[in-house]
Amino acid sequence: MLREEPLKVKEYSFAVAKIRDYAQLMKPNLSFMVVFSSVVGYLMVPGVELIWKNVLLLFLGGMLVTNGANIINQILERYSDRLMKRTMLRPLPDERMGTTEAWILCILSAAAGVGLLAYCFNLASALLSLLSLLLYGFAYTPMKKIHPIATFVGAIPGALPPLIGWVAATGSLGIGGWSLFLIQFFWQFPHFWAIAWVGYEDYLKAGIRMLPSREGKTSFTGLQCIFYSLTLIPLAMLPHQLGLSGSAGMWVAIACGLLYTFASFIFYLRNDRTSAKRLMYASFIYLPTVLLALLIDKL
Repeated sequence: MLREEPLKVKEYSFAVAKIRDYAQLMKPNLSFMVVFSSVVGYLMVPGVELIWKNVLLLFLGGMLVTNGANIINQILERYSDRLMKRTMLRPLPDERMGTTEAWILCILSAAAGVGLLAYCFNLASALLSLLSLLLYGFAYTPMKKIHPIATFVGAIPGALPPLIGWVAATGSLGIGGWSLFLIQFFWQFPHFWAIAWVGYEDYLKAGIRMLPSREGKTSFTGLQCIFYSLTLIPLAMLPHQLGLSGSAGMWVAIACGLLYTFASFIFYLRNDRTSAKRLMYASFIYLPTVLLALLIDKL
């Protein structure tokens, strides 16, 4: 018995470490926000009732596909991740995991997610989720080292989740789903650029170019953030005009757009780390607040 205890402890420690590595590979915090917007898109469809079984199935399918996309991202960026403090201790750059194991996990997760969406909802939502994975993994990820237009490319799969949720409920693309897509699409630019400004030196080491100006950390980034955050103010009116949500949700969304624009304006004026971080935090608050306000007002 005395010899078995250390072995059990080692096996337990290995299992815990492996689970931790898998969780780090899949980025569950990021995946949660992505899939949450998909659930909101599903529930925003007129006539759709809150049935927890369907919500949980959609959430699970979305998480599995998003996990697959995140794994592709880390496989392709494993050498770049070694150069950045923020990512150097991830499983692949730290060589705690091989690419074969990562690819197996990626394929199993993505296939299970796409299959679940096709079986429980419809083929259209499954194919749209697969398109999102392919764009994120094989278009946005390599483009980050080539040209700042990667931000635009990445914003497309980043905005697809609410549209996927809409298609899961209706079986087809609809203007209501597109209105949610546009809100999430334009929200991402100040969000991306604020993060890229804060981590500029780290990204530069890895050869990743995310800021809109070739000169790097100039006030042009803040100016662009103002433009995209301003666009969110009229877009906030679309769900109400389409009959998806009431006026209360619309006004909350407009107020959030104004605050987002104000944070972008301060970032433009000061062009410093503090204002960039405040804009980044504002972006974290904006999306869940707007989506929840629209959904609650609809329900």
